Amino acid sequence: MNEKKIKNIFVSGPITPAFIADSIAKHSAKTNIGGHSIFMGQVRRDEIDGKLVSAIEYTTFEEMALTKMHEIREAIFKKYPLNCMHVHHSLGHIKAGEICLFVFTSSAHRKPAIDACTEIVERLKAELPIWGKEVFEDETHQWKENK
Repeated sequence: MNEKKIKNIFVSGPITPAFIADSIAKHSAKTNIGGHSIFMGQVRRDEIDGKLVSAIEYTTFEEMALTKMHEIREAIFKKYPLNCMHVHHSLGHIKAGEICLFVFTSSAHRKPAIDACTEIVERLKAELPIWGKEVFEDETHQWKENK
């Protein structure tokens, strides 16, 4: 049986612009790809009850989250004719303005790449056990509601 290895999607700290650019550049040799879709989630400096969010502290049950992500990955590859799918989510302290989620899908044509990327993001938000603690500028905090 050809069992695919569970991929680690977690990155310690923010996802850097250099990492994103390098991921894109690595695909230039794959000339059977005609479309990419990229989603980047960024920490917002929300104002909540008069206080500004300075960062989000992300935590997870890693084994459970990676198993669920593997299920999502397999389902997406069955549903869409993708060439590639890359998912990276930050753990730890991510400051407002920094990237915390990077989803990158590639296909021969744009529509499957776009549709798959959108579905992955929605399923991650709904199904993965990842929590964000909003840290305010005054160092107080509260658990973030996933929207």
